[in-house]
Amino acid sequence: MKSSLLLYAKGIAMGAADVVPGVSGGTVAFISGIYDDLLRSIASIPAAFLLLLRGRIKAAWQTANATFLLILLGGILTSVVSLARLITYLLEQHPIPVWSFFFGLILVSCHLVGREIQRWNWSRIVSFVLGGAFAYWITVASPVQMGQDSLSIFMAGAIAICAMILPGISGSFILVLLGLYSFVLGAVKSLDLAVLAVFASGCLVGIVSFAGILRWMLLHWRDLTLAFLTGLMLGSLNKIWPWKETLTWQTDRHGEQIPLLQDNVLPWHFAEISGDDPQLLLAIVLAVLGVLLVLGLEWLAGRRQQSAGRTE
Repeated sequence: MKSSLLLYAKGIAMGAADVVPGVSGGTVAFISGIYDDLLRSIASIPAAFLLLLRGRIKAAWQTANATFLLILLGGILTSVVSLARLITYLLEQHPIPVWSFFFGLILVSCHLVGREIQRWNWSRIVSFVLGGAFAYWITVASPVQMGQDSLSIFMAGAIAICAMILPGISGSFILVLLGLYSFVLGAVKSLDLAVLAVFASGCLVGIVSFAGILRWMLLHWRDLTLAFLTGLMLGSLNKIWPWKETLTWQTDRHGEQIPLLQDNVLPWHFAEISGDDPQLLLAIVLAVLGVLLVLGLEWLAGRRQQSAGRTE
């Protein structure tokens, strides 16, 4: 029961991260120690489905590690449904403290993921640079506007879910780039089951396909893959820098003005161009809290492993 509640809490944390454009639930999965289990379980779903068709229900359940997936998914869905409004409000009313917290969280996560690379050489460095460059390019890419038909929503779900399990690349931000973030978040808030069903179907197809590829890469080229993922996380920091100048705006389907293109600025420059308080001290405090939270999770995970080792 204790381990199930902890896993459920990790799902809640992943869901909360996935709601924020620029923060990845995959990052939370990695720093909470469930990333490999998550990929292995998702990649096993096709094999489990074949077993299910043969009537081997128990074997199918065990193959897919279904208990693990259902508890984690329950936490993610709980978080997305219950926190969507809160996180939207916080990002609108208190953006600097929120982005500062996630900046600290991802910054220290880069260190923890990079630390798992057993040996650095030129190939790992190239992979790291490519990951950082790719993430940076994603964060500065100009948004497009996909349609809101069923096929577009399905494709958006398949693409966004791949980003959600990659540390550093946010599925929510991919939806922003596709021009569907407000539409999908609105469907979550209003519980538009028709839209959510199509989007979820795309997510299922995308995540099962991509998880197998990513797991294979971690099994055969772990150091190269980890270096690339570390670069992804570091490059994504460009997106979540707390102080920004909005260059262009767009009008959403509710007629409200939302930022389209933004440029990072220093805190004192932000105060000059906006006339608002840069909240520098609060931003530093919350960034440090993000760092301490990740280090605390790692410490707890280490203690649990030591306790399990003594029990055995």
